[in-house]
Amino acid sequence: MSATTTRPVDLPADTAPLGGHSLRAYDAGLLLLRLVLGAVMAAHGAQKLFGWFGGGGVKGTGQFFEMSGYPAGESMAVIAGLSEVLGGLGLALGLLTPLAGAAVVGTLINAVAVKWGGGFFAPAGVEFELLLAAAAAGLALTGPGRIAVDRFLPWLRSHRLGYGVAAVTLGAVMAALVLLIRN
Repeated sequence: MSATTTRPVDLPADTAPLGGHSLRAYDAGLLLLRLVLGAVMAAHGAQKLFGWFGGGGVKGTGQFFEMSGYPAGESMAVIAGLSEVLGGLGLALGLLTPLAGAAVVGTLINAVAVKWGGGFFAPAGVEFELLLAAAAAGLALTGPGRIAVDRFLPWLRSHRLGYGVAAVTLGAVMAALVLLIRN
């Protein structure tokens, strides 16, 4: 065969056509993870902001934050709620995925710090928060996969590990700063 001759390539069994590209199992897996994690986090933030799903709203959540040692509880409730809603929606859509993951990681680091004395396992433990934080950090590091809004943003079309590392670091630093003002 000459250098200009092309021959068909057999696609692995886990691929299917997707706009000239092939859909791989990891793209579907990342989509599922993003949708579920994003929905859980957005709903959790809606509890804080709007009192939906049995949440306390800004006032009730603010009181909880003040009892947990945070100053300006209602302001902190708004910040946490917006971080969770916007981070969750960003993850679900695959939009600005590294930053969305960082927002979720930052709020969950604080949640772990608040619940730390309750042990590891539910109902008072930190296992759920650690799992959510790890999933958000993992998505920030790996990227959203091919089925994501980020694929239409030229600077994020090709996800780079550096973006994820920088974003997770940003989330952790911001969480640490918030924890410094906690009594």
